[in-house]
Amino acid sequence: MLSKQTNKSPEDVKNIWAAPDTSSHAENFSFKDFFPAIGSSLAERVKPCSNWLHTPNTSIGSNACMLNYFPREVVGPIENRTLIKDPLTGEIRSMLMFGSNNYLGLTTHPYVREAAKRAIEEFGVGMGGPPLLNGMSSLHRQLEARIAQFKGAEDALLFASGFQAQLGWVNGLLRDDDILICDELGHASLYDAIKLVSMGSKVRAFSFKHNDCNDLEQRLIKCQQLGTPERLIYVAVEGVYSMDGDLAPLVAIRELCDRYGAILVVDDAHGTGVMGKKGGGSDEHFGLKGRIDVTMGTFSKALGVTGGFIAASRDVIEYLRFFARSYMFSASLPAPVIAAVLAGLDIIEREPERISQLRVNSTYLLQQLQEAGFQASSDSAIIPVRIPAEVEIRTLAWRFHQEGIFVNSVEYPAVPLNAQRLRISVMATHTQEDLDTFIHIFQKLDCELGIIR
Repeated sequence: MLSKQTNKSPEDVKNIWAAPDTSSHAENFSFKDFFPAIGSSLAERVKPCSNWLHTPNTSIGSNACMLNYFPREVVGPIENRTLIKDPLTGEIRSMLMFGSNNYLGLTTHPYVREAAKRAIEEFGVGMGGPPLLNGMSSLHRQLEARIAQFKGAEDALLFASGFQAQLGWVNGLLRDDDILICDELGHASLYDAIKLVSMGSKVRAFSFKHNDCNDLEQRLIKCQQLGTPERLIYVAVEGVYSMDGDLAPLVAIRELCDRYGAILVVDDAHGTGVMGKKGGGSDEHFGLKGRIDVTMGTFSKALGVTGGFIAASRDVIEYLRFFARSYMFSASLPAPVIAAVLAGLDIIEREPERISQLRVNSTYLLQQLQEAGFQASSDSAIIPVRIPAEVEIRTLAWRFHQEGIFVNSVEYPAVPLNAQRLRISVMATHTQEDLDTFIHIFQKLDCELGIIR
């Protein structure tokens, strides 16, 4: 097991993050914190990590650690059943997929595939550089307008990834004396963006207890007493939290931002396309469409490809075109990807039954897990199941793999030592048989390993 080592002094940490302590949350540190930078050569410095990655787990076989730390090779499209190359035997077999964010099954939709093919024929496979220097295709223009409409904003900006979108707004909007207050369970991209913008600036960042509006209000009150009249206060939360599957209390947070003059920024990566009656996202779900100051998200979840976006007022978006460095200095998304996103938005509008089926599947699986006695809770298509610390979670993950189910296990340091879990991702394309099979296998493994306690 890793033990966290850090070169940061308590004062350094205090300057960046105010209480509550978030040191047990994986998103706000990197693996560098666990491996001391020792050695006179690059080979010596990376060796401890290599040794750790390749240490065999004797309980599940000498090479089974590959399952936990090396990606399984996918040899077919991501669907409810996906072809996976076994990391030990090399055998290719069909596995039930419960580890993908392809919530609506759009990665293989015929309409989406055809749109991507047409874009290749018309525009080729790339733009050859960033938009300000190399221009953007008509497809890019269409998608910006479409995303703005979808999120109830005046304009939108496209990024090569959701990570870059996060870096873009933090680096582009925050200036000296500004304050950023974020939920302690924010994404790694937000933590990295804050670290970047804090270097050489007087920006201050504070975290508040997860989904705790009382704690947020106390921080807003304190922050109002800091800085100059020109400083701005930003509050950053996620619509759907990716590790716990719960939702931010956006209505209450919007009210607090209005009361204390703060700017609300919502990372809706896991909400866009699936939350709300029409899939508009967490803002639609809570009746706040058009009332989020800055929304960022990705195309890598429900829309099934890659890329990110920011939606806001026209003035803010025009400003970010020049001040968001991760936009200005990154190549534009390829036209086939843009076409796939546009087609995916068409499907979300034309086939609302996909969103309905996703909710039916998520509700059913959650109920079955709870009735079986597993410690599961969720408000979304992400269902975490807590696994007691006494259970070897790598053994559990390996047994699921052997039984033909692809599901992600999450252990320390990705979560606190006492909060290891399975992270189940539900898709609209899962059948009743798929869901029942998962429950059956889970109960079988419970009999073997004693998961329910």
